[in-house]
Amino acid sequence: MLKNLKINADSEVPKYLQVVDLFISDIEAGIFKQGQRIPSINETSEELFLSRDTVEKAYVHMKNNGIVSAVKGKGYYINRIDVSKKLKICLIFNKLSNYKRSIYYSFVKTMGTKASVDVFIYNYDLDEFEAIVDKNLNSYDYFVILPHFRNENANISQVIRKIPKEKVLIVDRFLEELKEYPVVYQEYDKDIQTALTCGIDLLRKYTRLNLVFPQSEYYPPYIMRGFRIFCQVNGFENAVIDQIENTEIRKGEAYIIVSDDDLYAFIRKIKQQNWTLGKDCGVVAYNENQVKEILCDGITTISTNHEAIGELAAQMILSKKFERIKSPFQFIRRNSL
Repeated sequence: MLKNLKINADSEVPKYLQVVDLFISDIEAGIFKQGQRIPSINETSEELFLSRDTVEKAYVHMKNNGIVSAVKGKGYYINRIDVSKKLKICLIFNKLSNYKRSIYYSFVKTMGTKASVDVFIYNYDLDEFEAIVDKNLNSYDYFVILPHFRNENANISQVIRKIPKEKVLIVDRFLEELKEYPVVYQEYDKDIQTALTCGIDLLRKYTRLNLVFPQSEYYPPYIMRGFRIFCQVNGFENAVIDQIENTEIRKGEAYIIVSDDDLYAFIRKIKQQNWTLGKDCGVVAYNENQVKEILCDGITTISTNHEAIGELAAQMILSKKFERIKSPFQFIRRNSL
């Protein structure tokens, strides 16, 4: 029998999760032992004055998380006693980068001691992503997913839908086919247009705008589309460059650089020419970090707030208020433009 028969009807925590918490408390207290049968759905429903559907949802949740096992015709049994109210969160990244680290550290800091977080990397590969999901389906309370893949037409939604919807939080990218899922997202095409518009007075100094967008690496193609729309609307001569190493840097032009490797190569070339950023040519870098704040007396950046993405995602889980939130994006003026 449950030792704590209290369901808070006014709580933000769904009633079925409160039922789960009651069972976990009793397991931790030693009231339920390994292999012991727990009360039936009907019995628990009567004890807690809850609908059968609510209790059944709690039992299914415990079964999906490996806490109990179901034996046909007999009922539910304690499957493991190494349970804790600390949330287990599976954070699935496409790659490691400074940007992703910022999201991770902010997410973990916001969750504090209320969760343990494991990170998995799938390297833009749908098969690797699916293998991670399949292996860990019953091991985590939540899956926080950054869905970026080499193949833009990959059937991402089919894999994500394997996970119970209430366990999924999508981060960084809005997927139309999963629009009913909670998400903290960027609007890559609109964000770059808005950010560059904030610096249009500085960009007007230059005869041409160049987007350095490496084809050998994966970056959302919406960035390039947004850049072209901005240039077309505002009458800028423009070009898209694959990489900076084999490109001649021209005086009087500005460069919007997505990759940090390309940014450093660009700065080396500028120094070889003894040119001054913001005077002989201009540069805008994607994704803010502390290095860009001090490099070459300050590199102008356009960037989402990576820390805010991690914090917003964690706050959704902690509050259990799941919604769709657009992450903030900004233009940071410095001397390089």
